[in-house]
Amino acid sequence: MNYLNLARLDSLDGDDFQSQHPFPWINPEGVLTDAGHRRLVETLPDVSMFKKSFGYRRKHGQQPHDRFALEYSDGLPVAEAWQEFIAELRGPEYHDFVCRMLGIRRFDLNCHWHYATAGCSVSPHLDSARKYGSQVFYFNTTEDWDPDWGGQTVVLSDKQRRRRKANPEFEDLESVATSQAIGNYSLLFARGAHSWHGVRALNCPEGRMRKIFIVVINRLTPLLRLRRLVGGLPGGLSSAPQSWKP
Repeated sequence: MNYLNLARLDSLDGDDFQSQHPFPWINPEGVLTDAGHRRLVETLPDVSMFKKSFGYRRKHGQQPHDRFALEYSDGLPVAEAWQEFIAELRGPEYHDFVCRMLGIRRFDLNCHWHYATAGCSVSPHLDSARKYGSQVFYFNTTEDWDPDWGGQTVVLSDKQRRRRKANPEFEDLESVATSQAIGNYSLLFARGAHSWHGVRALNCPEGRMRKIFIVVINRLTPLLRLRRLVGGLPGGLSSAPQSWKP
């Protein structure tokens, strides 16, 4: 089974992506094949495998990003479908797509699942400078999620101003767009000085969870390459990412 929809990836224009306001982002449907998306939904890891991350103190006094989290590493006992999908993410087609969209030549990947329950939110923030960007794959469907419960990623703008406040509320920023987050959708965005984004508090019933899989596209630094040579992992990453070279 194929998971990445290569024709759909090829149809996405890097120049259009780079010209988006207020930073490069795109929320396409169908980046995964329909059959592949269904299979991944059916074989999502059970929450019992995840670590609870609630009440964690963030930099600059930002609100905690409460969730259950699972980092991918080689040998993790997840379903074969997920292993096959991640192998495609490490393949040349996804490599070429990422390089074309982000305008880069080399990068390093790590991946993780996040599940979130009622009341969880992702406060407005900028990602770490080590990242080129991220692609969020959404794995809720109309069978298990109502859009009125939330879960959409909000693209935010600080109107290109350097913010004095490093922990803004949603009301402090302009809401530019809200992603489609049910069904076979993903959100790709580039990290930059103004790439603010977040997720408002969920109001789903007890027992329901927002489920996403995030592919983080990191800078391939000399330190990271050195750690590859000695068999170590990059600081702050607990997965075994794939490295790319021109």
